[in-house]
Amino acid sequence: MVHILGINLPDNHLARFALTKVYGVGQHTAHRLCARLQVHDRCKVRDLSPFQVTSLASFLSSPTSAPPLPRYPLATPDYVSPPLSTSTQELQAEFLAKRKAKKVKNLDPLKNLKIESELRREVRENIAHQRMIGSYVGRRHAMGLPVRGQNTQNNAKTAKKLNKLDRHG
Repeated sequence: MVHILGINLPDNHLARFALTKVYGVGQHTAHRLCARLQVHDRCKVRDLSPFQVTSLASFLSSPTSAPPLPRYPLATPDYVSPPLSTSTQELQAEFLAKRKAKKVKNLDPLKNLKIESELRREVRENIAHQRMIGSYVGRRHAMGLPVRGQNTQNNAKTAKKLNKLDRHG
C-alpha cells in the first residue's frame, strides 16, 4: 500500500481510481493528476515508481506552489517555416518577443485544488455562514433536516445524521 497524506492507496487499484480515495479528488481531477504526473491510465498503484509517488505527494500537499506546466506552442495552419539560413539565436529571440507580446495565460485548473482538511474546513465555514445569515439552507442545517428539498415525511434519517452542528468526514 502506498501512503500519501495520511491516506492508504490500495495496491491492486488503478492509480487514477485509487486517487479518488482522497477527499476532494473525483475521477476527473484524478485523471488530470495522472496526466500531469505522466502516469499511464492502466497503471496500478503498485507499479508507480518512487519518483511518481513522491511527485504526487508533493503536488497534493501544495498544488499552488507546484511548478507550472510547460507550454509547447503549436503551429497554425498558415505557418511558413523560416529559411534555413536563419540562425537559431534569431529564431529564439523572435519566439521570445512574440511570446512577450502575446502574454499567454497559463490556466491550470489543478492550481486551485483543495483537498482533505482544507476542503472540509471550507465546507464547514460555508455551512456556518449560511446559519449565521439566517438563510433557509442554514436553518435546515441547524435543525438537522434535509437541505435540498428532499421528502421529510419518511426518509430524513441520513440528513438528521449529517446535518449536525459539526461535520466529521
